[in-house]
Amino acid sequence: MNGKLTGKVALITGGGSGIGAAIAKRFVAEGAKIVITGRRTEALAETMAALPEGTALPFAGDVRNPEDAKAMVEATVKFGGKIDVLVNNAAIDPAGTVVNIPIELFQSVIETNLYGPFYTMKYAIEHMTNSGGGSIVNIASLAALRRIPAMPAYCASKSGLIGLSQTVALDHGKDNIRCNVVAPGATATAMLENSMSGLAKSLNTDGAGALNYMTRFNPIPRPATPEEITGAVVFFASDDSAVITGTVLPIDSGSCVVDPNGAALSGMNWGDAD
Repeated sequence: MNGKLTGKVALITGGGSGIGAAIAKRFVAEGAKIVITGRRTEALAETMAALPEGTALPFAGDVRNPEDAKAMVEATVKFGGKIDVLVNNAAIDPAGTVVNIPIELFQSVIETNLYGPFYTMKYAIEHMTNSGGGSIVNIASLAALRRIPAMPAYCASKSGLIGLSQTVALDHGKDNIRCNVVAPGATATAMLENSMSGLAKSLNTDGAGALNYMTRFNPIPRPATPEEITGAVVFFASDDSAVITGTVLPIDSGSCVVDPNGAALSGMNWGDAD
């Protein structure tokens, strides 16, 4: 790695698995000291085991709880002496239409995916302002720009996160605080593969097979790996993006440019065309 984050201190929520764990490993490889948070201590321990001693600190907590969010930020400042970077990655994605999703579950999605980033940003921005600035990278989803059937809570929370992020960028640029959004498309994480169980069963395949089927019409006809999301997060966290704020970057194998109806009608991948 190129040491793009040398000397920086970062807080990464949802750092125990999936994209969050990949970001944690990449940040440390780029020279950062990090605090990773999550509700599952065993997942945090697994990520910590892959990191060099002294580079990271686990913090078991729930971003839905504002006191936990405040404590995460304070633990980061105590561990590294400051907080330069905040990555809001913690999220949940249960399905259900507005008719059949339980009210409590809808609320939990909004609290995790939208209130959580609000809480951590609220407390981190104060420290960043006092220390001369910082960078916030919020992990949204392609579902914030497009829509997934029967997932209104997830789509609404991620769309809201973009609006919240851009308002933070507008309000705090004067404090040398940047706020950008990475919007992954289909990414081969356990969380997404689990949500593919119904499709996998109908196709008589596994979660990975369902993901490959779902992405077959993308210009790059496969899902991303968690590691392939990390480069953009490092870029937004680093000084290379010093004058970039309020930006939303889809990382989606090109699915944003596809007309899925036309692609299905053609019955072919791009490489099959004459």
